[in-house]
Amino acid sequence: MIEAMGRFIDQLSAFVFMKVPFFGVQIELVVLALGSAMIFFTLWLGVPQLRGVGIGLQLIRGRHADDSAPGTVSQFQALSTALSGTIGLGNIGGVAIAIALGGPGAAFWMFVIGFFAMALKAAEVTLGLMYREFSAAGEVRGGPMYTLKNGLARIGLPNTGRKLGGLYAFFALGGALPLIQVNQSFSQLTVITGIEGTPGNGLVYGLILTIAVGVVIIGGVRSIATVAARLVPVMCFVYLGGGAVILAANAGAVPGALATIVSAAFSPDAVAGGILGSFVVGMRRAVFSCEAGVGTAVIAHSAAKTHHPASEGMVALIEPLLDTMIVCTMTALIIVVTGVYNDGYTDIAMTSAAFGTVTAWFPYVLSVAVLLFAFSTLISWGYYGLQAWGYLFGHSRASELAFKLFYCLLQPLGAVLSPGKVVDLIDSLFFLMVLPNLIGLALLAMPVRREVSGFLAGVKAGTIYGKGIDDETAQPRHD
Repeated sequence: MIEAMGRFIDQLSAFVFMKVPFFGVQIELVVLALGSAMIFFTLWLGVPQLRGVGIGLQLIRGRHADDSAPGTVSQFQALSTALSGTIGLGNIGGVAIAIALGGPGAAFWMFVIGFFAMALKAAEVTLGLMYREFSAAGEVRGGPMYTLKNGLARIGLPNTGRKLGGLYAFFALGGALPLIQVNQSFSQLTVITGIEGTPGNGLVYGLILTIAVGVVIIGGVRSIATVAARLVPVMCFVYLGGGAVILAANAGAVPGALATIVSAAFSPDAVAGGILGSFVVGMRRAVFSCEAGVGTAVIAHSAAKTHHPASEGMVALIEPLLDTMIVCTMTALIIVVTGVYNDGYTDIAMTSAAFGTVTAWFPYVLSVAVLLFAFSTLISWGYYGLQAWGYLFGHSRASELAFKLFYCLLQPLGAVLSPGKVVDLIDSLFFLMVLPNLIGLALLAMPVRREVSGFLAGVKAGTIYGKGIDDETAQPRHD
């Protein structure tokens, strides 16, 4: 039975990550589709990145906050919850993998793709706010499954919307399983502390993490958002602060490192297929890092208090900016400026080695960041999985409690077992979410452009957040 399951997982993984030739370089079709969607929505929405960041920063600072607006959490808390799910180990180990495969130039392409990812993130989050639902008690129910169900029904495709929404929720349940984050964080802990990676130690670590995560997610979205709003700034400060120390210690080498990253991006010397190979590797890691097009962050943003769906889309723009363009670039600079990318490392060990160049104890700083990143991802994905579960099986108190217990009790297995085929299965289910989500984005491209264009025009004209407008009495817009 195990062998049969293994063959099934191999076949599923091969299907999800099917590779196609792209100007002589093999690239996963799902990555190519996401990259294309990013470029399309950047052009389709009129490059909202240029104006959206400023608007988004005003909103998360609470400048236009309206407690009477529909929603459960503030726009800052919604962004923090989404960031706690996307800023994770991929920002540390994923960048190292990209540089190992595509050379330093891959980091340049990650930065470029991060810019285009901002528009795709804005589009899917705007749609999530347009088609979210509210329970009788005022709780928000949102995410791509509701966008598909309600959005496609609005354009005359109710059956298609229900089927695609159910398909997305099913895949999201698989993608939300917490095994990988627990396993990776425990592995890093054993490397740094010298603790043996025995099943017994793994079980103890997993149980401690289970209790910590359970305390947060059992409290619901308000509890998750509150913790995320406090945790995200701390974990970013720890990691970026540690990175700043490394760059300060190598200040004279920073200009050369930047030049190396840019020149390597256009170098014909083949690390993974020359210029195009470096671009493909960078695009792949950027897509995996920011999760734009996967739709997961929509679940978190849907809880935001706002009358204007596109306003949360502008807040969501900040997500790839911080996750891919800032945090990932910091990692790349740390690796290149210390020169460890030439030492034969292929994964997170490269980043750890870069931290070790400052002083012997400095990798402990990285370990703290890794643990915080893993914990933040676990609490966010607990909420994402809960929403998918509720969509499929109902939002009764007993149903939700059953999922929370299942999610928490599953975590120790991540530290005890070697993921192996399970990792391939979870990754496959994770990126299967892209398929129904991109179909919905394509079919709803016109409504989202009307919403974004109308919002940006209203902000520019002063009819939205303008002088003399009392935001507390503003009425929600209707599409």
